[in-house]
Amino acid sequence: MDQTAAPATAQATPAVPPALAKLWERGAAFLGCPIVIMGGAMTWVSERHLVSAISNSGGFGVIACGSMTPELLDREIKATQALTTKPFGVNLITLHPMLLELADVCTANNVSHVVLAGGIPPAEAIKRVKDGGAKLMCFAPALVLAKRFIKLGADAIVIEGSEAGGHIGPVSTSVLAQEILPSVRDVPVFVAGGIARGETIVSYLDMGASGVQMGTRFVCASECIAHPNFKKAFIRANARDAMPSIQLDKRFPVIPVRAIVNKGVEEFMDKQRQVIAKFDAGELDATAAQLEIEHFWAGALRRAVIDGDVERGSLMAGQSVGLVTKEQPVAEIFAELIDQAAHVLSARTAA
Repeated sequence: MDQTAAPATAQATPAVPPALAKLWERGAAFLGCPIVIMGGAMTWVSERHLVSAISNSGGFGVIACGSMTPELLDREIKATQALTTKPFGVNLITLHPMLLELADVCTANNVSHVVLAGGIPPAEAIKRVKDGGAKLMCFAPALVLAKRFIKLGADAIVIEGSEAGGHIGPVSTSVLAQEILPSVRDVPVFVAGGIARGETIVSYLDMGASGVQMGTRFVCASECIAHPNFKKAFIRANARDAMPSIQLDKRFPVIPVRAIVNKGVEEFMDKQRQVIAKFDAGELDATAAQLEIEHFWAGALRRAVIDGDVERGSLMAGQSVGLVTKEQPVAEIFAELIDQAAHVLSARTAA
């Protein structure tokens, strides 16, 4: 990971108008920050520079652990702490083979919030996080799972709709919000997926959300280490360019991933066809065929984000990529979002 591509600059926290502060005060108390906007955990993108910039600007940065080893995560947390004294969290994937060790690393470094994503968290992982003193956040793709996670010990819930980038579920953010927000009141709920403007933030806060999470908008932050080619692809793209991956054969499941369509996506479709043909011809067994499909994208995100290969790399992006129009500092992004939200709230007062 390139740790020198983005400068560590001082951040100014944009002022939050009282009406907005009131709407997300529960989220502010839970996260410990004045701007209740979490940074989405994007592998290779949500590292020390972007995470610290988000937290230093008043928001809540989240490190994307991804496939890091415990040693790498330990270094990344310590490096982030060297760049900010403000709260930030760590996102852990529940399917990681060293999940418990990663949770212990978070505890050893006094991480205040741990996000468990990618599936139902094991009981022991929940216990490690809670016993270590961190606040636990879990992603819930349905109301029944949100209630289950709360019973298991989740201190907050994140709901993310299919408009988001990367690995996605089948339900849109607006529907998930209507399903979950009215029914989950005992813990804070944060909404994610397709959010890029302040007016939308206010709408979810009005529905009962305690705050929001945004990822795609921060890819083009000045402090983000993503390759210039990667950022240019985001700036050029519109909403229709960010499409979910397609599964060709139900015998070989493909977890949907939303990304900007490029040559790599076309090659992935060809790869599925080739593997299916080999399986049908008896040249591969089912396990080998599935692995060959899954391994196609190994390293593809890094090739795009770090190396700048936007032709064959993976350009994971949410549909809100169409609202990303330029590169700008995190503090400026926050200032725009707050100004948009403030206009909505001031119009209510004037009415």
